[in-house]
Amino acid sequence: MTQSVNIPKLDTLAQELAAIQQTGSKRIALLGSRHVPITHQQLIEIMSYALVLGGNRLVTSGATGTNLAAIKGAMRADSNLLTVILPQSLERQPKESQTQLNQVIHLVESPENDDLSLAEASTLCNREIISRCQQLICFAFHDSHTLLQTCEEAENQLKLVTLFYFD
Repeated sequence: MTQSVNIPKLDTLAQELAAIQQTGSKRIALLGSRHVPITHQQLIEIMSYALVLGGNRLVTSGATGTNLAAIKGAMRADSNLLTVILPQSLERQPKESQTQLNQVIHLVESPENDDLSLAEASTLCNREIISRCQQLICFAFHDSHTLLQTCEEAENQLKLVTLFYFD
């Protein structure tokens, strides 16, 4: 029984060591809450700018808050290294993010999810984002159920997950 408990921990440690030693670019997903203070948005924007400037490919969604900050930073660094996957069609996105989203080169819409609730569509979208990344960086609150579920799914797929809590 002890052995089965230690194996996942060793896998995680080995994965983290490999990530630290990796010098090439990575595919990084950056997701998070819509309800983010402006100072946090600025930090997220700077982080995504630095990640893309370092040659990493960034994948995110199109919501306001965390994701829009990530988009802004990535667009400043290199718009070709940014992919935005929407949970629904562009028309269903908040008006305040549509202007920025119209400038994204690699924009994937999901109009087939327009009839779903935003939570259901976001869950499907997050799964697609996870499938395209090696690492997930997530900004959430302790009650952000969809985001926390996404982190758990990413960990189950042995993705490197970094989770930051706002609260």
